[in-house]
Amino acid sequence: MDETEELRAWLTALRTPGLGQGGLREALATADGRIDAALARLRRQAAALDEGAAAWLDAPDEARLAADLAWLAEPGHRLLRCTEADFPPLLETIPQPPAALFVAGDAGLLLHPQVAIVGARGASPAGLEHARRFARALALAGFTVTSGMADGIDGAAHAAALDAGCATIAVVGTGPDRVYPRKHHALAQRIAAQGAVVSEFPPGTAARADHFPRRNRLISGLALGVVVVEAGLQSGSLITARLAGEQGREVFALPGSVANPLARGCHRLIRDGARLVEEPAEVIEALAPAARALGVELAERLARPGAPAPTRDGGWRDDPDYRRLLDALGHDPATLDELVRRSGLAAAALSSMLLMLELEGRVAGLPGNRYQCMPG
Repeated sequence: MDETEELRAWLTALRTPGLGQGGLREALATADGRIDAALARLRRQAAALDEGAAAWLDAPDEARLAADLAWLAEPGHRLLRCTEADFPPLLETIPQPPAALFVAGDAGLLLHPQVAIVGARGASPAGLEHARRFARALALAGFTVTSGMADGIDGAAHAAALDAGCATIAVVGTGPDRVYPRKHHALAQRIAAQGAVVSEFPPGTAARADHFPRRNRLISGLALGVVVVEAGLQSGSLITARLAGEQGREVFALPGSVANPLARGCHRLIRDGARLVEEPAEVIEALAPAARALGVELAERLARPGAPAPTRDGGWRDDPDYRRLLDALGHDPATLDELVRRSGLAAAALSSMLLMLELEGRVAGLPGNRYQCMPG
């Protein structure tokens, strides 16, 4: 099947009532990763799903699927599938991994070493300043700052990374085309232009309370570590921290005044074994080995069969696709969409190749989802 047919099959499966992303992964596992075979299997077993599953699989809402495909056809939009080489490997290791992610922005950023910064929505001025300070330092150190685009600590962390000229990733509990809270509409546009907005929910999905714990497992799952800046004892940030611990991620917490109720959640995390941190350098030092290991793993994972991985001795020069990419890039910055048009290569392949060249210092990622050749 061609790309449009495959996307339509994925969207049909993802919107099947009662299936869920876990159910889709199970169907794919029994179909050798082929979405057409998985969809055929789901049609045969629809009676075991939600009562609306059979009706949907027999006659999907074509207008809804057309709207989804139209959203995906817009520049910078992508359905990142678990069957693709550049699906984030860290997500493969978490309980209930997603089958696919809707991305607005640079999907390649999901492969970069990330640190999640989370905390209270009603943060104190000091908490907001701590979030900005940590986000800026971590972003400038080479980590991509990930959060949930909520009010308070999340929004401050995203904005600080962007203001530093760096990328940031927002994992949201709505469809990728919805903004919650609405006050972050401008922030969401900045994140999509300079980073990525990510959701496991299809376009048009409204905010629901049960979506946010599911969102939180992706925030922690994508990151090497989670920094909790301020949190009350009932804060959703404690859910993210708990999930991070269950996923084997590092958990860091900033201490605060015993008189500040927004410090109590952090103090509980510290008592339970989270690392107490006061400076961004402590997080950078703790996560640097994991970031280096992730880079090595990604280079091995993204090396295509039969094609040389880019190496410091110039082994990529023997690969015609890398030459097409570098010729298309030239010496001036270019966006991923521009590179797709110039090179004729698929966006997924280009994202993988660009990341490998970034790991080797041959290409630099710039704000606004742009890339530029490095001298040499």
